[in-house]
Amino acid sequence: MAGKDRRPTDAEADLWRRITSDVKPLDRAGASAPENSAEPAAPQKPLRRPAAQAAREAPAASPELRHGETAGIDRRTAENLRRGRMSIEARLDLHGMTQIEAHRALSAFVAGQHESGRRCVLVVTGKGREGGGVLRSMVPQWLNATELRPRVLAFNYAQPRDGGEGALYVLLRRRR
Repeated sequence: MAGKDRRPTDAEADLWRRITSDVKPLDRAGASAPENSAEPAAPQKPLRRPAAQAAREAPAASPELRHGETAGIDRRTAENLRRGRMSIEARLDLHGMTQIEAHRALSAFVAGQHESGRRCVLVVTGKGREGGGVLRSMVPQWLNATELRPRVLAFNYAQPRDGGEGALYVLLRRRR
């Protein structure tokens, strides 16, 4: 039996954040607080994180990533990513998923691959009808969201053999 002073492992803390990411707090009576309620919601106490975990996470003010922008990586790595010369260690195909399903799948995929120490992954979004796919436009936004941005170093459109503009090479940060 674990003592009261036991802190969760990094994997446990990450799993807890993923599970509770879309949970809305309840009011004191146990029912959801109405959105137009005159009474302000009670302030939430921030979760304590071990100092070692906080030091490993990327700064909150990380610049937004865009296709092909490679700030923070050397020129050779950037060129290899752009030209599809990096070994693809895992693939995720989002075809046929709703936005909610795709977002959850992408979050779990990136977190899992990062935890496994993988560096280059392929995310297939599809091009959509007439090049205007919803997932194609949403995936870059999701990769920039606070839950994934600390794990993502860069992304770029894939080469035609790997899906072209309907897929992304995603370069993950090294696990420290």
